[in-house]
Amino acid sequence: MSIYDYIAAVPKADLHVHLEGSIQPSTLLMLAERHRVDLPADTEEGLRNWYRFRDFHHFIEVYVAITKCLRTVEDFELIVYEFGADMARQNIRYAEVTFSPSTHLWINRVDQDVWFTGLTEGRRRVKESFGCEIYWVFDLVRNDYPERGRFDYTTDVAIEGMDDGVVALGLGGMEEGYPPAPFVPWFDRARSAGLHSAPHAGEHAGPESIWSAIHDLGAERIGHGVRAIEDPELVDYLADRRIPLEISPTSNISLGLYPDAASHPLKALHEAGVTVTVNSDDPPLFNTSLTDEACLLADPWGFSRETIDDILLNGIRFSFLPDARRKSMETEFRNEMRALRDLVG
Repeated sequence: MSIYDYIAAVPKADLHVHLEGSIQPSTLLMLAERHRVDLPADTEEGLRNWYRFRDFHHFIEVYVAITKCLRTVEDFELIVYEFGADMARQNIRYAEVTFSPSTHLWINRVDQDVWFTGLTEGRRRVKESFGCEIYWVFDLVRNDYPERGRFDYTTDVAIEGMDDGVVALGLGGMEEGYPPAPFVPWFDRARSAGLHSAPHAGEHAGPESIWSAIHDLGAERIGHGVRAIEDPELVDYLADRRIPLEISPTSNISLGLYPDAASHPLKALHEAGVTVTVNSDDPPLFNTSLTDEACLLADPWGFSRETIDDILLNGIRFSFLPDARRKSMETEFRNEMRALRDLVG
């Protein structure tokens, strides 16, 4: 068994993946036909080419088109179930999946009863069919309009959904020009209710965005966070406080932050003591998978098998699961890793 086969076989967790950005072109075509939505292409190959990242505005265009195709309970249940089936194929046992409630209300006028019923039923079926666990991070879209009540809406439904798998409030959308500090009221309310804080920061904006996410929003994990490498003091702070970064290398490269994997700062951050996790972000939009992302740990970064295991285990160690379940799942992962190690060539 090669190291790549080993990475494919070991249990994994994905802490940074967007549900809407996980929909495969074949499913989008079916949904578009179901609801008579015109797309820029009418074949899987054409949609894959259209998915390919050009710039952030094109990325938003793709997201809006995907959202227009999601209208019924069955639609939302389907995309969650297909996400779970892909988890099973990759041996991803656990995922904290980001979902953007306000975009569905805003674009399609789809009510909470529709999308949340679909998410909940899909999540139940995934657990029943594949044994994979899904929890939710509901995110505020930072370039949205607070005066229209959309931040209130997302925070409200996140709090209401805590008994049905919602574990954190996130912050996504356009980072440049939309710093974390103005979102304090919503994060304060969510944290007071018992939700965790997991905003995106340090992707299209620099270290100052990460500092603000930590100090203003009480961030327990940072979505992306790779530009911390530009501030040695911040690197030390993250390492000392063990604030994990949810790193999605291919996403960072596709969005133009770095020219290639060899230039990406994941290895430097890890060697500086920062806790890193590896994640998939929007897999079909970046033509990747969590397994592909994890394989980068071996090539080009050249981590040892033991270090690869440790980084993959961070996905469970720094999840928002309750302590007892988190520890038991880490033990399960370790035992399976141990059983596979002797097979590695």
